Amino acid sequence: MKDNFSSHAADYAKFRPTYPQELYTFLFKIVQNKSKAWDVATGNGQVAVELSKTFDEVLATDLSAKQLAESPQLKNITYRVQTAEEPFDSNEKFDLITVAQAIHWFNFDSFYKQIKLHLKSEGIFAVIGYSVLETSGELNTVIQRFYKEITNPYWDPERKYLDENYRSIPFPFQEIETPKFAMPIYWTADELLNYLNTWSAVKHYEKANAENPLHLIRDDVYKYWGAKEKREFNFPLLLRVGTV
Repeated sequence: MKDNFSSHAADYAKFRPTYPQELYTFLFKIVQNKSKAWDVATGNGQVAVELSKTFDEVLATDLSAKQLAESPQLKNITYRVQTAEEPFDSNEKFDLITVAQAIHWFNFDSFYKQIKLHLKSEGIFAVIGYSVLETSGELNTVIQRFYKEITNPYWDPERKYLDENYRSIPFPFQEIETPKFAMPIYWTADELLNYLNTWSAVKHYEKANAENPLHLIRDDVYKYWGAKEKREFNFPLLLRVGTV
């Protein structure tokens, strides 16, 4: 698995969008028991914190110690530096296993071997993610140009799985039908730019060209922002859920 985010872990924790509560309500409703959950590639612990409100114990793992250092420290969350594919105690079993905005980086075969070993027979496995954000008007044209043209050559090949709405990843589980969820976010112009700055492609561009590509769109972002301080952005929420 690639570690594209340790170098800007604090910004990642501060500026990445959050998932809607309706998503968690759905997952918790279909999980029979609420004893133990495992959040894989937890990053800044966003999902793990939500799981901790319902489950007795939460294991949250990530390959980045810097990311984990930005995570909220709660009594029923155990953080562990560990890759998604790394074997660990086979006696650890979970009622719910989640992976959010990360599975496209994994070795699928190795990771799924761990899922099948650690998921309880009645447990639920959930793959969560989101694709490129959208908004209205000319500002949307600016964002899409930034994504599809300016930063396009600098995305890792694995990005395609998000563009394909996670439908093209292997998923060797008994799949459960899921509802569609909205993922609206309300940001100021600076918050939008700070989020865009967390993109791995932006970091790759910066490394290759010794400059940040956001300067190419910053003026247009402010030009087309409009009168309101905050604007609505929508992320296509991706979700696949299954059992062993």
